[in-house]
Order: sequence, then C-alpha cells, then structure tokens
Amino acid sequence: MDVKQKIVIVGGGFAGLQLVRRLDNRFFEIILIDKLNHHQFQPLFYQVATSQIEPSSISFPLRHIFRKRKNVMIRLAEVLSLDLKKSIIKSSIGEFKYDYLVLAMGCKTNFFGNNEISKYAFTLKTTYDAITIRNHILQTFEDIISANGIEKESLMNIVIVGGGPTGVEMAGAFSEIKKNILPKDYHRIDFSKLNIFLIEGSKYPLNSMSKTAKNASKTYLQKMGVELLTEKFVVNYNGEILQLNNGETIKTKTVIWAAGVTSNTIEGLPENSLAAGNRIKVDRINKITETENVFAIGDIAYMETPLYPKGHPQLANVAINQAKNLAKNLKKIIEGEKTKDYEYKDLGSMATLGRNKAVVDLPFIKFKGFFAWIIWMFLHLMLILSVRNKLIIFINWAWAYITKDTSLRLILKGNK
Repeated sequence: MDVKQKIVIVGGGFAGLQLVRRLDNRFFEIILIDKLNHHQFQPLFYQVATSQIEPSSISFPLRHIFRKRKNVMIRLAEVLSLDLKKSIIKSSIGEFKYDYLVLAMGCKTNFFGNNEISKYAFTLKTTYDAITIRNHILQTFEDIISANGIEKESLMNIVIVGGGPTGVEMAGAFSEIKKNILPKDYHRIDFSKLNIFLIEGSKYPLNSMSKTAKNASKTYLQKMGVELLTEKFVVNYNGEILQLNNGETIKTKTVIWAAGVTSNTIEGLPENSLAAGNRIKVDRINKITETENVFAIGDIAYMETPLYPKGHPQLANVAINQAKNLAKNLKKIIEGEKTKDYEYKDLGSMATLGRNKAVVDLPFIKFKGFFAWIIWMFLHLMLILSVRNKLIIFINWAWAYITKDTSLRLILKGNK
C-alpha cells in the first residue's frame, strides 16, 4: 500500500518489544512510547538486587535495539490520556495521532490500598528498583557493624512479602549470600543471626505451581534457613515494625514487596473496559471492548477464552505470543483478510531457589533439583536479547558457581 498506517505502541516490555519486531515494515509507521529508554528483563531483577549480575546485563536501550528500523520512532514520555473519537493519545511531551493504538504498559506493584506500606517497602518492578534494593542491602550490612543492640535487631531481619517466583528466588539468593559471602566479607559479625523471612498468604510458596513444586520449594527454603511464614498477611509496616494479621510483629528496616500486581491504566478508556486487577477487557484478537482501533496486549489484557475463562496468566510467554498474533492480525485487517483468535498454549512455569535448586512444571512432566536448575538457566539465557549479554551473564553465573562469589557488591549512590 502507498500510505503506511501510523501505529502507536505504549510500553517497551516483552509485549511491546515483540510487537514492534513483528510488524511488517511495508504497512506501518511505528511510534514506541515508554517512560524508560530501555527494555528490562524482569525475570532477573532479583539477581541485580542481590548483586549477582550487573544492571546493564539485563537492560537494553530501545534506540539500539531498533537502530536499523527506519520506520520506528522512539519517544521518551509518560502517557496521560486518550481521545477515542479523535484517535489521539496525550503524553507528557505532546499529542500523537494514530490509526492504530496498542497499549502494552504492563503492571505496577499492588499494595492493596495500604498507603503506609507503600511509603516504606521496596518494590521490584524496574532496574532502578533492583539497584535501590542492592544499595540498601549492602548499606545495611555496613550499618550492622556499628549498630547498637536494638537497631541491630531491625537490621538483621530481611522480610520478603509474597511467595511467588520473585519472592522465593530472592529469599533463596539472600540465604546463599548469608552462607557463602557475608562471613568472608565481615569476619567479626555473626551472620547466623541474620533472619530472612518469606511471608505468603496461602499454604505454600509457589502456590500457582504443581504440588511437586510447592512441596519442593517449601523444603528447599526451610533447609536453607529461610523463615517461611505461610497463611499470614501483612497488615501494616511503618518503616520500623511490620505487623501481621495474627498480631505478630517483626522489627525490620528491610521489607521487599513482591505480593501482587495491578495493571497500569490510562484515562479515556471505555467505562466498562476494566476487569479485576485493572486489567483491560479485550476480544480474541486483543481489541479493547467498545473500540475500533485500540488494542491491549500482555499483562494488562484480560481475555476470556474456552481454556482460560478467567483470563490468561500474567506471564512473559503470554505477552510475547499475544504480540506475535496481533502483528499478524493487524496486517490481515489492512489486507481485508480474516483474523486469527488468540489462545495460550501452556508452556509451563519454573523458579530457582539457589545453587542446584529449582522447580520446573512442564505440561508433560514436573521435576526439581539440579537438572531443573540447568533448564531454568538455559531458558532464561535464551530469552536474553543480545549474544553479548548472554555471554556476560553466563560467565557471571559460571564464575559464581565455581567460586560461590560474584564480587559485584558495589554501593552506587551519591556522596551527599
């Protein structure tokens, strides 16, 4: 066709990135809008937070990714609202007219309405969050040296809220740091008194996975010395004391919140378009309810299908495959062909709890241990964007495996 369609994509996560890559250059002029100038590999945020890999290993500048795509324009901005009638999206740097709009803004941390907790707890949704946690944890270890008895108790308690993959992976990483690294770095401190708490509202960690994974993760964590508090909920945290729903309290200066997410939204969507968790209702080709040319993909999309009548799980594979399907369907729409409905084929789930310890649920088999750990590492390496970064991370992991150390413990912050 002579005149290319203008498509605006909001969000450079797994869904947005995959969509830009898959769209046919012959048909589209693409504007990619994001608050950040880089794509972030979220599954490994916890490894940045625990000083296992560097932030640059899992952060990829968008302009570099699409440097050879002349039809892709990158705009660093925050989206504010949209005007469906005029087909305009408004942002912090101005308005953008579109023929098609795709929202792929992902999720943010859900504090379930507790503003007090949100003031003091750490989140892990961006590379910057991971660096912030890393700086805080390393500074905490330094502060323990000179702390008095009461203050030292708070510093010696690290609390992770949420027993999903992020929570268990972080708890496992901190446990290994406690065992293998801290005694070498701080010879005169008794780190056997460092407590790592993992709080989970359900009966088991990794509650959405198989019975094998749930039981294995519980056993691994307990053997690693993690204080596993299940069937308990956090009701408040004021920066000093964390309160549980059963009346228990924990003195701590470190609370990492990994207990849930809620979708990012934008003003101007149809009134009836939001489902539970602020997810946006879409049809089988990801078109938003009551719109003609606006789509939502990835974690923010709520699509009811025969296999998933309550919506798809918020996983990277879902986001990636929705983007691939939408790219094909947008081309079909332009060419006047019949579109293809989306359905997710469950490829399984996995989590690692530390050295030689992982759980893997595949559709045809569930397993744990060393082989599961190898599979976890291999699949995560394959998802990393560049060959260079794959090599860097592999070398880091290999070195850490051999030495039980990474030597990446830098506190990066200003002098003031």
